[in-house]
Amino acid sequence: MLKNNLRYISLLLLLVTIGCAKRGNITGGLKDTIAPVLKMSFPKNFSTNFKGDEIKLIFDENIKLKNLNKQLIISPPMKQEPLILPTTASKFITIKIKDTLQPNTTYSFNFGQSISDNNEGNPFNQFKYVFSTGDHIDSLSLSGKVKDAYDKEVESFVSVMLYEINDTFKDSIVYTDNPRYISNTLDSSKTFKLENLKAGKYLLVAMKDYNSNNKFNPKKDKIGFSKQYITIPNDTVYELELFKEVAPFKVYKPTQASGNRLIMGYEGKVNSVNERPKIILKNKNETLPSIVTQLPKKDSLQIWYKPLKSDSLALSVTKEKYQQDYTLKIKDQKKDTLSITMVQNSVLNFRDRLTFETTTPLVKFDNSKIKIVNKAGTTVSFTSEYDEFNQRLYLDFKKEPSEEYAFTIQPGALIDFFEKSNDTLTYKIAIKTAAEYGNLSVSLQNVKQFPVIVELTNQKGEVLASEYSEKNTTIDFNLIEPSLYSLRAIYDGNKNKEWDSGNYLEKRQAEEVIYFSKEIDVRANWDVNQIFDLSIPYSPEPKKKIDKKN
Repeated sequence: MLKNNLRYISLLLLLVTIGCAKRGNITGGLKDTIAPVLKMSFPKNFSTNFKGDEIKLIFDENIKLKNLNKQLIISPPMKQEPLILPTTASKFITIKIKDTLQPNTTYSFNFGQSISDNNEGNPFNQFKYVFSTGDHIDSLSLSGKVKDAYDKEVESFVSVMLYEINDTFKDSIVYTDNPRYISNTLDSSKTFKLENLKAGKYLLVAMKDYNSNNKFNPKKDKIGFSKQYITIPNDTVYELELFKEVAPFKVYKPTQASGNRLIMGYEGKVNSVNERPKIILKNKNETLPSIVTQLPKKDSLQIWYKPLKSDSLALSVTKEKYQQDYTLKIKDQKKDTLSITMVQNSVLNFRDRLTFETTTPLVKFDNSKIKIVNKAGTTVSFTSEYDEFNQRLYLDFKKEPSEEYAFTIQPGALIDFFEKSNDTLTYKIAIKTAAEYGNLSVSLQNVKQFPVIVELTNQKGEVLASEYSEKNTTIDFNLIEPSLYSLRAIYDGNKNKEWDSGNYLEKRQAEEVIYFSKEIDVRANWDVNQIFDLSIPYSPEPKKKIDKKN
């Protein structure tokens, strides 16, 4: 009996022990946070008199390569990219050089953050393999930072290049040849450092190279440059500002959009009257009346002409020394008709003008057939302005807080290019109370030159309010909508009341833009006074990386 009881007790203890064991969790120890280590390389890192065409790197654990096409920077660049293997996890990396190496030159392979361990993804940050085809390693360096000439933040992966000034150097080298040395800001920094340089005289260039070919494409890429050639060794910290060049004016063959309109794409600027081309439309030898307007949200012009019977039209475009002629076949198509739309929905902000868009260009106006009355029925006086190029009609009147206005546009008030009139149009608009807006007064300090443009923008960079000052240092933005604003100032060097980009071949930098250091919170019924010191450059805080695993 005692033996049986002991057996039962032993079995029970065993089951309890197993049950406790099942409830426990097996852990793998501490998380691996150590980056891979290079154990050896053939030839050794920083070797001289390099003669081979293959390099082998051996690590202490399995590694993987990620985003090598973006992260790997080879300086000087090679015309034929080396073959780097394997593409799967391994303890080895083999670099097979397919290009002819330059004599007495120090080469650098900067892997950025492309090498990491296979299990935890710990990166081997900024690992560099360096060798020289000569008898010494060049050891000089150059550093600096890049910024965008207009936007608040600069893009990632900006290339920074040095071109050697020698007997064959031409400014056009940035379009045709690889640089002597190259570095990259990669995705985590706006600073750069060019290393393993030899003493000499160089052109310093920064480029947002969208084609990743180390060649400047002005239609697509952004560029920044040091106006003066630099000499190495040099301990100056350089700042390069990227800008997108304005393309020279050019048009593309027009197409027929309707029975009374052509569309013609263009490159270049046409914002102001002085920038617009002269366009002449002919039917055989007869010059036709026409109007040229901007196609909304497109780099295209609309050429309006009155319907006619013809098989073809001739179009001539001239602007300064540019000239282009076209002959177009014309078909009988549906005609555009007049339609008028109010841009605002139901509320008109204090700082805005009442705006109407027209589908066809207007040519005649009769303000006596336009009536504005307030909610008490009192007629309100107004003035009108028509922007033909953008096909926008503006009505200006004194706006009162908490007021409502009714608009009536009678037939015959607006006549378009095709002698068509509007139907009776009625609209209603409301004005908010002054307490629903905020006021911002900006005090400019250390303004080095006038005129200056002061702008408020949203997070997308869209301009929400703008003031132009030729001498005043106090800029008032009254009755603005409550929001978080970015504040910037533009030194308008050519006094055309807009920001102008630069040009590399003309050695012309973009007009200077200074951002205020932080966003400004303007709330309803608030008065905000803000000092803006233009001598203090904007310096964005580095972005914090988010650990997606946590």
